Amino acid sequence: MPLPASNTAWPPTPLAAITPKLIEWDAWWSGDPAKLVKAYQGSAAGARPLDRPSQWRGGVVGAMARMWWGKPTTDLTVAAQRRIHVPIAGDLCQASADLLFADAPIIEATHKPTQERIARYLDAGLIDQLAEAAEIGAALGSSWLRVAWDPGLSDLPILSPVDTDAVWPEYRHGILTAVTFWWVVRRTDNRVWRHLERHELDPSGDGVILHGLYEGDTTSLGHPVPLTDIPALAGLAASLEADGQTIHTRSPGLAVVHVPNQRPSRVWRDDPIGRHMGRSDLEGVEPLMDALDEAWSSWMRDLANGKGRIIAAESVLDDNGPGAGVSFDAERNVFTPIRTLVGRDANSLPIEVVQFAIRVQEHKDTCAELVTQILRSAGYSAQTFGDGGVVSMTATEVDAREGRSLLTRDRKVRAWGPGVLRAVRKMLAVDQALLGAGQLQPETVSVTFPDAVQETPLDLAQTASAWRTAEAASDATIVAYIHPDWSAEQIEAEVALIQAQRTAGVLPDPAATDSAENPIGSMTPDELAVMVQKIYLGVGKVIRVDEARDMLNAAGANLTGPPPEPEPEPSGRF
Repeated sequence: MPLPASNTAWPPTPLAAITPKLIEWDAWWSGDPAKLVKAYQGSAAGARPLDRPSQWRGGVVGAMARMWWGKPTTDLTVAAQRRIHVPIAGDLCQASADLLFADAPIIEATHKPTQERIARYLDAGLIDQLAEAAEIGAALGSSWLRVAWDPGLSDLPILSPVDTDAVWPEYRHGILTAVTFWWVVRRTDNRVWRHLERHELDPSGDGVILHGLYEGDTTSLGHPVPLTDIPALAGLAASLEADGQTIHTRSPGLAVVHVPNQRPSRVWRDDPIGRHMGRSDLEGVEPLMDALDEAWSSWMRDLANGKGRIIAAESVLDDNGPGAGVSFDAERNVFTPIRTLVGRDANSLPIEVVQFAIRVQEHKDTCAELVTQILRSAGYSAQTFGDGGVVSMTATEVDAREGRSLLTRDRKVRAWGPGVLRAVRKMLAVDQALLGAGQLQPETVSVTFPDAVQETPLDLAQTASAWRTAEAASDATIVAYIHPDWSAEQIEAEVALIQAQRTAGVLPDPAATDSAENPIGSMTPDELAVMVQKIYLGVGKVIRVDEARDMLNAAGANLTGPPPEPEPEPSGRF
């Protein structure tokens, strides 16, 4: 399928049900109050508000218009200052990415040259790109990764995330078959230049990329123009094939990886495209986040109203002269009321203090309950965000406290594991086909996500000690348990070292007569006693040489010869 035809409606009509929700989630994730006003009121902050009939409508339009951020006010400019946004959506999405990639997944290959190439990808920031894509996916429901290359910039393939609200995917039986990305590269008045990048497969199953530049407006793609019209795309134009828009990846599969955040998508369940795109962490919690902003803004309004104010009678004001008005001197100590013909209440004061109560506890409890409900609905535990204080806990206790977050993480790992594997394998295939990386074996690559809750060294040592005491695990099992990130070669070398040290510390058999097998048989009684003394020193107990000799004789050694001279008692001087 070629690039879109001229004057195609944009964003594409097949995304009509998807785009508004992406705009809404983007507004919450960005934490920008102006975006929230625009998303729910349909106008930019500062525009003159109107009485909008949409608030009386049913369905999605009416629900959005009735949100707190969707209510019109008499002065939007002032209201925007009073409306305070709590950026909990950004916290949720960042926590999602951290749960996945704070501890980097183990990406390894059994083929040595392939492993060395992967190490270079990691050094170039591969994990950072994955974490960025994961945060975008948590906010907008899907993560998109594209594999690109630029020999003039790097001798490695480049993996970069693409924003979900600039993606037009195509599926067959739930499998991605093609996708079109777009970026706005220039905007002047009502004219918009968009760069389109379409990924599809050729008849042999290799990935093909098509590029095009369109000049249009805010609602229409417009007509194609040369890529060279945008200086930043001139280098890309020079790398295109004879048709002026195609690049072959010379490797099987699309140069794109799609990772859905979670499935199923509840809001797009009946949409032929949206049902495959994934579910945002913000889906369904928008009204709760809206209520949290309203409650927090009410709390801040109480603080503003709680500032002490005074109502001063005219008699305590100073006349500044004709046309200069009056003023009040707050440093003045004595005020004298003026007698007038009009009677005055004897109990009234010329100066009255007005100060409203600040409802701290009520607002605090409301906001805390809303936050708890938001986290629960999004699939996270409060402990993930530091609620409950910082205390020392075992891995089992952490697992119990953060159980909900860990279940959500496991669900996402099941999608991200294969996604990272496909991305790395495609990078290796492009690297070999187009960047001269030599013979690589992408099929030997594996991806393993570490456990989210890591045991402390003390916990690991205690478990390993219990296994060894019970003779329930081999040396290799124990080493692999304590060092889960080690390779098989590292584990084998460590086991050999442990066994060598263990053998060196074992005393020879006293029954052996060969001095080569039993060097003890050639020792004098004094040498044997000194050896026993050193053994006790090794476990932290001090004994004298003569005590060591007596212990050997008590054990049946029957040492003969004069006992060694006892060591002098310490004098206490230094």
